[in-house]
Amino acid sequence: MEEVEEKSSKLFWILLISIILIVIVIVVLVFWFLSINIQCGDGTKINECSMNKPYMCEDSGSGLYLISRAVECGCPENLTKEGNFCNSKYQTGEKEISLNYFVDGEKGQIDYVVYKGMVDYVSNLSKVISYSGGQVPSREDFYLRDINNAEQRELILPLVIEIQNLAEDKTDQARIAISLVQNIFYNQSNKVLDFWYGSVNYSRYPYEVLYEEQGICGEKSELMALLLKELGFGVAILYYPSENHAAVGLKCPAKYSVDETGYCFVETTGPAIITDDEIKYVGTGVLFSKPEVFIIADGDLLENNLYEYGDAEDLKGIRKEISQGYISASNQKKFDALKERYNLVDEYYA
Repeated sequence: MEEVEEKSSKLFWILLISIILIVIVIVVLVFWFLSINIQCGDGTKINECSMNKPYMCEDSGSGLYLISRAVECGCPENLTKEGNFCNSKYQTGEKEISLNYFVDGEKGQIDYVVYKGMVDYVSNLSKVISYSGGQVPSREDFYLRDINNAEQRELILPLVIEIQNLAEDKTDQARIAISLVQNIFYNQSNKVLDFWYGSVNYSRYPYEVLYEEQGICGEKSELMALLLKELGFGVAILYYPSENHAAVGLKCPAKYSVDETGYCFVETTGPAIITDDEIKYVGTGVLFSKPEVFIIADGDLLENNLYEYGDAEDLKGIRKEISQGYISASNQKKFDALKERYNLVDEYYA
């Protein structure tokens, strides 16, 4: 009897110790899993410095946010450290603007400070690109020059950080950036440039589009491409030569891409649905030429379950019905819902 009791006691302790060890292993695994998944919108882990100085991922009590911490994280070479902030010499003549965006029918707003000093800097940069040996600069050269300016980047990066703090999901970050630019007013600059061969319309840099809160297709496409590039996406400019129209190509699964380019079509002149490439433009109609693809940056793809694709296909079907002179009650209801969901407008300009 005593032997049975002794064996039972040993089994009990073996079982108890085994259960305790299993619980410890589970707790360690849970904490390990949480530690690698607690991160900010740019992928930076909590309490670590971002690749984009001077930001650190911190727990604010209401969530994880990228916060300027120049003391711990340092500053880029072209900026000056002042306390926890990195300042540019072009941060003069500040002005606050409000940038609106719509994601899944919900309106949001980013209040953002822009600077006249940066506008003066980029507007005085040479508009000419010259190479030795008689090489002629390409359209791509001008796109890359405007988008990759280092001084401009430092004063647009805080806007990128704002977007990353608004959404942890990268596709939602892209949605915010896209809608934000689409909702900037479409308008041409009233400035002209005089050359020996005549006058041409002035083309704004991306920062000028923000400061003036207006731009045309090529200018707004450069701004959108810059934001998406800094968010880590693969991005291109899609140029339609026959229509002289520029849009953005956002790297995406082949099933969503336009003309088998590997990029989703994104209109920039006004609020539109990602992948909707059958927009009718005032005085031009729909785009019929094949786009020239100018790659701005390699990076991440959009997600596979892109709900915008289904909405864009629905809208294309509704347009075909409208072109025949009528619209069914069900499609009218669907059309109204799409306009509200994406803040769609009635006119687009190529």
